[in-house]
Amino acid sequence: MKRRATAVAETAALVVVVVVIVVVVVIVIVVVIVVVVVVVVVVVVVVTVVLAVVVAVAVAAIVVVVVVVAVVVVVVVVVVVVVAVV
Repeated sequence: MKRRATAVAETAALVVVVVVIVVVVVIVIVVVIVVVVVVVVVVVVVVTVVLAVVVAVAVAAIVVVVVVVAVVVVVVVVVVVVVAVV
């Protein structure tokens, strides 16, 4: 009888150990998944911000080029008109 009680106690202890190991593994997997998701979200946000800055700089550069071309055209037209009048 004592042997049987010892065997039951050992089995119960083994079950507890297995359950604890399974719980720890599940917690680790969940933490890893959460960390991966957070890293992916951060990377997506950073890439989006960088792309927005690049697009803003490109648009600003295009605006500057258009303004410079417009100023040059106006200056050329004024010079041509002045030369034609004189």
